[in-house]
Formats: sequence, C-alpha cells, structure tokens
Amino acid sequence: MSKEETFQDLSLNPPSGEQDLWRWLYTELRGAILDGRLKPGTRMPSTRSLGAQYSLSRGTVVVAFDQLQAEGYTRTEVGSGTYVASGVPDAFLSPTRKPATVALPSSKAAFPKRTKEFLKGVEVLPASHTIGKAFRTYEPAIDLFPVDLWARVASRVLRRAPRSLYGHGAAAGYQPLRRAIAEYVGASRGVHCSAEQIIVTSGTQQALDLIGRFLLATGDRVWMEDPGYSGALQTLRTSGARIVPIPVDEDGLIVSAGRRLASKAKLAYVTPANQFPMGVTMSADRRLDLLRWATNANAWIIEDDYDAEYRYSGRPVAALQALDSSGCVIYVGTFTKMLFNALRLGFMVLPERLVEAFASARTFVDRHPPTLDQAILAEFITEGHFGHHLRRMRQIYAERIEVLKTAADEHLDGLVDVVRAGAGVRTLGWLKTWKSDHDAAQQARKFGLEVEPLSLFTTKYNRPPALMLGFAGCTSAELRRGVSLLATALRSH
Repeated sequence: MSKEETFQDLSLNPPSGEQDLWRWLYTELRGAILDGRLKPGTRMPSTRSLGAQYSLSRGTVVVAFDQLQAEGYTRTEVGSGTYVASGVPDAFLSPTRKPATVALPSSKAAFPKRTKEFLKGVEVLPASHTIGKAFRTYEPAIDLFPVDLWARVASRVLRRAPRSLYGHGAAAGYQPLRRAIAEYVGASRGVHCSAEQIIVTSGTQQALDLIGRFLLATGDRVWMEDPGYSGALQTLRTSGARIVPIPVDEDGLIVSAGRRLASKAKLAYVTPANQFPMGVTMSADRRLDLLRWATNANAWIIEDDYDAEYRYSGRPVAALQALDSSGCVIYVGTFTKMLFNALRLGFMVLPERLVEAFASARTFVDRHPPTLDQAILAEFITEGHFGHHLRRMRQIYAERIEVLKTAADEHLDGLVDVVRAGAGVRTLGWLKTWKSDHDAAQQARKFGLEVEPLSLFTTKYNRPPALMLGFAGCTSAELRRGVSLLATALRSH
C-alpha cells in the first residue's frame, strides 16, 4: 500500500472570489487526479489533517471527498482510508495525455436522400426577440393579449390543481378542455362532435404529422391545394405520400381537377373557410362535390380551420365538417393564431372510429399534451375570456386591414395592389412592376420588412407575382411605416 500523500508538495491554488470552498477543493483534487499528480492507489490524507492544512472545516472537506467518491475518482476502504481509484472516469480527458483512440476510417453515416430533400424546403422560424414587425404573417396581436388576465387564471388553476394534474396526463387530452373545445366549435363553427371525438395536440403540425403517419401508406396520393400551406405539404410528404397539386380558383380547390389527376387519392388537405394563401372561401357546391368524392373514393379530408373565426363581414361560414354525414372529415384547429404563439396547443375532431387509434398514436409520439397548460386554457375558455378576446380581436383586425389598404392605396399605387382581406390575419399584394416576387421579397427584407413571396407556396401552377403581407400583429403606426418602407424598397431597385 502506498504511503499517505501529505500534500506538502502538491500545489493547490487558493480559492478566489465567492467560490464555494468545498467546490474549490473538489475541483483542485479532481484536477490533480486527472493530470497524474495524484497517482492511482495513493492514499488520501484524513479529512481532519487536510482541513487543518488548508484552514478548512472538516465538513467542507467531507463534502468534497463525498463528491469525488460519488463520481468514481476515489474509493474508501473501511478501517483503512480513502484512496485514488485505479480506474478514473475522465482519464482520457487528462490535458497531459494524448487521448486514446482507435484508428478508424471516417464515418460515412448520413441523412437518407428523402430526409435531405425534405429539409431543403423547411423554414425554421427564429425565436421571437421582437413582436409586431411589418409584415410578419404568422403572428397574432401579442401586444393586445390580456397577459394579466391569463396570469390570474393560471395562478388560480395552479393553486387549486390537485396533485394528480402533476402526474401522467390523458393521451387524448384533459377532459374539461376537450368538453370546452367541443362546445366552442359546435357553437361557432357548426361542428358536430362530442368531447370524446377531440384529441388535443401540440398545434396543427403535430395533428398533420399524426394523420400522415397513421392514415397514409408509402406511395398514397394526397390532394394538396396549389398554392397551399407548405407546412402541410412538407409534413405529409415525410409520411411517404405522393403529393398531387390541385389548382385553386375563386371557389376554392377545383375538385374536378383532382378527380382528373388522382381520382383514387387517399386524402385531400383543404382550407375551405379561408384558403391559404389566396384568401378565398370554398363554395357550397365545391364542398358537397369534395365530400361526394371522398365518400366514393374511401378517402379522408383534412379540414384545416386555422383562422376562420376572423371574418370581417357577416358571420363565419360553417365548417366543412358540419356537412359531413359519412365520417370522412378530420377537422383540425389551433389556439396559436387565436391567442399567442407560445401556447402550443391545438386539436383534432375525429370521426368516432378513429378516436381510439389516434389516442394510441398520441401516446406513441409524446405520451400526452401538457396537462397544466390545458387546465389553464380550459378555464380561460369556460369563463368566457376566450370568446371575449376573439370578438375584440375581430374588431381590431378589421381596423388594421383597413389601415393597411388605405396606406397601400396612397403609397403603393402603381407598385402593389393590396387585397382588402375579408377574413384571416394576412392578405396578398399583387406586384405591378416586378416580375419575380422572390426578388421583390428579398429587396423588402433589406429594409427590415418581413414579407413572403406567393411563389413560395406554389408547387405546379404558377401565379402572377405577389407578396404575402401579415397585418394582425402590427399596430396601425407599424403598418403605415411598413407600407412607406415597402414603397421605398420596391422603387429603389
């Protein structure tokens, strides 16, 4: 057995600043072990003697020794003492030793081709460091969200929540929230459902992912509106589906074109209340025609009702699901656009025969949605705050599109023809002097504007150049400033 190390010749740097003494001692001893100054098998001094040598309390030394032993740097023999372990966990990290490696050829492991192709089209949105910039398309009026009210509801829910809410949640979602959603979509959108048909998701993207994974087989054909929502296209494509672009006109998706191009498709994705990005409403005849096709083809329809509550003339049109008597429509909604982006909660209204399978699928993906967030949202809805907020935002957004349209008519005349949107949180500006909306968008971004070209959402059927302009999240002053900057940007090139 090697003799006890007296530490007379071991250099330990004195602690500096407000560093914990036990952590200082632990770090110094760990470093001495790793760089070989304390050899394997060396007996450590007693905690009393080491404490006396460095003016440390015995308790401080004991804590440092316990940490070293817990991490495998030392071992204790009863009745004998503490020794440096022979197998040090970080031995290969020693700064004085060359790391031990095995000569291997460079790994050629890589993404499969399908993944690389998919990732090319994915836009990763940055974390929000500002809000309300012109003309951000994906942001509601966060500046007007009743944060204090939400905080009071959240505080009350968290104070009163039973301990069971901190445990494992239901895969389909928190039952009171499912009831609240069923009542809301029934009253406001005409959706026929019970709470048991609701599956709570982490937003629209997760709903689309679940549908693609579990209802589509590799090679199945899917009708996709063109132009249409690229997030849906990318998500469904990852399931191995073959996307079939279907043109859109003033009455929405052209069902006859879908029949001609892929009559045996397994699924159709549509935004009938407010087509993304054209902003048209699917006519009643088209809705019935689409339902007849799906029934005869044994196909599914995804109805993405992302912002249908925001209609600025008349009442919101009823959901397509309200006309479905065959059980082929999967209704998808989200609270992100209606409340705030950070609230990653959405839902699906499923035909009854799919509910059990999708609850299992939800478990497979991420077990269950966050229960406490669901409980807060359920209270926010049932107490009437959600409905009040929607009514207020509908009025505010109607005012903001008028501000945008008026400012555009004044400053963008001859450059851009901005559409007075009848619904939603964004609109289109048709370019008059630019042949490429991609180039126009790039030019606008140089002036700090957040615009998106319409061509970004087209797959096969090209449209005249246009820019997508969000107005919901911008104050009137920011909208006017944005229009002025856009005019300067488009004229300066």
